[in-house]
Parts: sequence; C-alpha cells; structure tokens
Amino acid sequence: MAQTGKRDYYEVLGVERNASADDIKKAFRKLARQHHPDLHSEPDKKAAAETKFKEAGEAYEVLSDAERRQKYDMFGHAAAGQGGSDGFGFGGGGFGDVFGDIFEDFFGGGRGRSRAEQGNDLQYNLEISFEEAINGKEAKLKIPRWEVCDDCEGTGAKSEQSIKACTACRGAGQIRLQQGFFTINRTCGQCQGSGKIIADPCKSCRGQRRVHKERMLSVTIPAGIETGMRLRLSHEGEHGMNGGPPGDLYVAISVKAHPHFVRKGQDILYDRRLHFVTATLGGKVEVPTLTGNTMVKIPEGTQHDQILRLKGLGAPGLKSPTRGDQLIRIKIDIPTKLTPHQREILNAFAEESGLTTDNQGEGLFDKVKNLFD
Repeated sequence: MAQTGKRDYYEVLGVERNASADDIKKAFRKLARQHHPDLHSEPDKKAAAETKFKEAGEAYEVLSDAERRQKYDMFGHAAAGQGGSDGFGFGGGGFGDVFGDIFEDFFGGGRGRSRAEQGNDLQYNLEISFEEAINGKEAKLKIPRWEVCDDCEGTGAKSEQSIKACTACRGAGQIRLQQGFFTINRTCGQCQGSGKIIADPCKSCRGQRRVHKERMLSVTIPAGIETGMRLRLSHEGEHGMNGGPPGDLYVAISVKAHPHFVRKGQDILYDRRLHFVTATLGGKVEVPTLTGNTMVKIPEGTQHDQILRLKGLGAPGLKSPTRGDQLIRIKIDIPTKLTPHQREILNAFAEESGLTTDNQGEGLFDKVKNLFD
C-alpha cells in the first residue's frame, strides 16, 4: 500500500483484516466511548482524545462500508485519491446507527425531560384471612402515590405568564455541539430539555409538577386466590410526566395461616383426632368446615392417617366455579392411662385375638400406643 502518513485503519480499530462487520462496529463503539472528547476535562487530554476519536471515526466509516472496505484493501489510503463517489470522502455513511447508540449513552440521545414519560408502577402488599382467600372479598386500599398537580395542571408554574423560554437553548431544549467533523445535539442543562424556565413556580407543587397524595381504591379479591399471586390494576400507578400515561398498580397477596385448615391446591386439609375405640368400631363425629360444623361418618376400622373426603367443601378455582374437597386426615389418639377394668377388657380382647400380653414382654397396650406415637 502507498504510504500517506496515516495509520492502517485495521490497526486503528484494533481488529484483524478478516474481521466481520459486527466486530468492526463493536471495536469502534469501544474506542468512541474511550476517546470521546467530552469525557476529558484537561485541555491536553481533550485534544489528544479528539484526535483519536476522529481517527477512529474515519477508520470506521471506511471499513463499515463493504465497497469502500474492498477498495481500501486493494489500494490502501491511496483509494481516497480516486475522488467522486468512489473515493472515501467521509460523507457520513455508516455512522448513523453506531453514533446514535453512543450519543444516546453520553447525552440521552438528545432527548430532554419534555418528552412524555410513563409513570412508575406501584406495588401494594395486602394480607387477607384464610376465609377471605377462599370466598373472595372487596378490599378498600389507601394508595400513596405521585399525581399531577391540579392547581398548575402539571406545568409547575403559577400561571402561563410564569413560563419563559430558556435563554441558554432559546426554547429548543437542545444545544448544538461541534465535535470535529460532525455536529451533535445535547440536552440543555439549564432547562433539562424542556425549553422552558419557570420564573414563578406553583405554590402547591413548588415547581415539581406533581404532588404526593393518598387515593382510596376498591379492589375485588377473587375467590380462590393464593399467597404469591398479584392483581394488576391498569393505570392506577403514579401519574406520568409531560402527558405520559400512568403506571400500573400491583396488589401482592399474602394469606394468613388458619389454626385448623391447610390449603392443598383446591383441597382443604383438616386433621381430626379420634379415640382408638371410635376408629375401631366406627361412629359419627363433628367436623368444622368453612361453612359451619357438620357430622361425618367414621367407617369401622378407620386407620391412622386415613383420608376421608367431603365433596365440594374446598376452594374454588380462579377460572372455574368448581370447588375442591375438604380432606379429613384421621389421627388416632391412644389413652396414656387405663383403669384396671379397661386393662382387663383389653387383655381379654388380646387373648381372644391371639396376641401376647405377658408383662415381661411388650403388652398389647404398649404395642398399640407405640404404633401411633
């Protein structure tokens, strides 16, 4: 290649000659961030950075264009001497996407606070009872949030006459900066991009355009909801700025533990303790449910941890009115002490059943007791 005093473009970007277009773009972005003049305050460093920044920009413009890169690979820097549309000329082609990304990082993309901004989402943590989760309820919530000031209608000014054009940017919201061979727009630091200055701020919001308020909302808690679920209330979050839409409100549900019931999906589990005689001979016992007490038949010979089922007394589904069941898990109680007569009766039962009841070994009572401990 002919020598022109310029460094090889591949060397400038720090890439191989067979580098892909994506590699070239990444290399330039890295150098542009590193050597951008606005990142240096000392005059000497700023000047050196500007030189390297221009050099990287020139290399990228050539190597990012397939046709120009091909000519550069063939003729080197001498290709620029061909002139016309075939020369390099640095007309700005290829800069759009990558410079747009870089300047957005440095300067917010030239966009100021005058653009519409969506309000923040909010979350409200709501604890409800076990019964409320099963049956649903209407809840009243007091939500603290930022809202647009009613007195100034979000302008932040006492009156329209209090709003003046920014003298720094002359109302444009942006200031044009010359960076070497190209021009960029930077958000005005005096008006923060709004293009306006408030001479006399609103007394209610003190120029902030929003005020902190508490809002009462009525929320329907659907039957069958569980801990960890969230309800979304659209547009009930904080108000947006500059006409932007409000955010959303999320109601996060937690359900208090019940002293008797445990939820298993749509089923409700209840542990019922039974005397071993009732479990053996059967009978009827009273069992609490979420709709009141009810009598349940205990089959003869019911076993420890056996499950009895009450149909339709569980929880409803969120998308279906069909309810689950109430599960009754039997826990058999063994008496800790027996009267002489009770022991005599059990011993007679043991002898008739062929069970060992000698005092030297483990007796029937001990065997039965240990079985359920």
